[in-house]
Amino acid sequence: MFGTLRQVVVRSLLSLGAVAIVTLAAHALIPVNPTTAGFAYLLVVLLIASAWGFIEALLASLAATLAFNFFFLPPVGTFTIADPHNWVALFSFLATALIASRLSAKAERRARDAIERQQDVERLYTFSRAILLIDSNEPFAKQLARQLVEIFQLDAALLYDRRAGETHCAGPSDFEGLDDQLRDAALRGVSFSDAERSRVITAVRLGSEPIASIALQGARMPDSVLQGIANLVAIGLERARAQDLERQVEVAQQSEQLRTTLIDAMAHEFKTPLTSIKAATTSLLSSSDQTPESRKELLTIADEEADHLRELVDDSIEMARLDTAHIDVHLEVSDLSQIVREALASIGTDLAGRTLRLACDERLPEIPLDRRLMKLAVKQLVDNALKYGLPEAPLEMRVQATGETMVLEVTDHGGGIPLDEQKRVFERFYRSPSVKDQIPGSGLGLSIASSIARAHDGDLTVTSKPGQTTFRITLPVNHKGGRN
Repeated sequence: MFGTLRQVVVRSLLSLGAVAIVTLAAHALIPVNPTTAGFAYLLVVLLIASAWGFIEALLASLAATLAFNFFFLPPVGTFTIADPHNWVALFSFLATALIASRLSAKAERRARDAIERQQDVERLYTFSRAILLIDSNEPFAKQLARQLVEIFQLDAALLYDRRAGETHCAGPSDFEGLDDQLRDAALRGVSFSDAERSRVITAVRLGSEPIASIALQGARMPDSVLQGIANLVAIGLERARAQDLERQVEVAQQSEQLRTTLIDAMAHEFKTPLTSIKAATTSLLSSSDQTPESRKELLTIADEEADHLRELVDDSIEMARLDTAHIDVHLEVSDLSQIVREALASIGTDLAGRTLRLACDERLPEIPLDRRLMKLAVKQLVDNALKYGLPEAPLEMRVQATGETMVLEVTDHGGGIPLDEQKRVFERFYRSPSVKDQIPGSGLGLSIASSIARAHDGDLTVTSKPGQTTFRITLPVNHKGGRN
């Protein structure tokens, strides 16, 4: 306020100075007649009114009237007017100057108001765009409060979300003792204001129902702008709620899809060992005169297939466990090449008729691994290679140590993976449109293998070209613990 008063004083002195300059020029330097002098004074008053305002123009008008009377109306040199016509001219000049300055000041004020309204509209538009660009890394309401402070240049903003029961604050200043008023505004839809502290509290409504409340501290804003902010906050909160519901529905759908896929996979995988076990037991029960060697062979088949069935159950349990957000690994120092051989032995029936070449470097270091999870990852990679590699082409596997890492590679010779799909093959349930109707699958295998590799602080990558695709698991030699 002090700065504004100082500006008015300086401008008033400059206005008086302008009148003095016109007087000096018209009376001493270039003597002119009263009519010309009057127009010169009027022009100065209009310029001052258009540039600064009514107060400065009023002072300039009075000063110009006195100077015009003293220097240009007879008797010159006195404030007395001899001719009555000059009185009329003098008051006409004064009235014209005042009315013109008043109109000019009013036009300037309207222009200023229009600029402020335009700025308010631009800020509301910026705020609406910010709502659309808010991410999900932190609470939506907290980001709304921060955007309010930044866009509307507030000292502080407080947002109370009635549905969540949470309050979020933003800005350099702190609100104190407003919790009750915020809750009251959100419950009853009322408003509060504190002119002394430049604070205002208003309800945020969705339709006729209050869903939140906001408290703002800083420069005073029109009620229309405040209501616009409240409406945008309501839209933003409802949008966030809709997104949360959408994510929950998506998670539920994925969980249901995972459950269905696992059940289908279990039903398909369980048929082979169950059929073998049933065939062996039926043969034993139907023929009592079998030789001991034949009985032992049938019991061995049933026992091996029972072990296979148990492994399938364990794998299914692990696959279901990998649906959780965090994967717990139970580390033990292990030989990766031995785990690979055990995994290949457990899927021996699927390899029937296929050529598989396994190459392992000598003196491979033992590293901390979750044996069951790593065996499951190997099975998924081999199963993927069996599906997409050419039946007549061999599968190639290699285990090697390179510096501080262990590398497991599985290579098939098939059609390859297009470059734009190579980053997506590790997404859950993703299957290439070119093969999903030709080759059976769930789209889970590579996602599971990738999750297991990352749980060991490693990674699963792919390089592919027509005729050759290689999946590569890279594991640290000195792994300490798992991660998501």
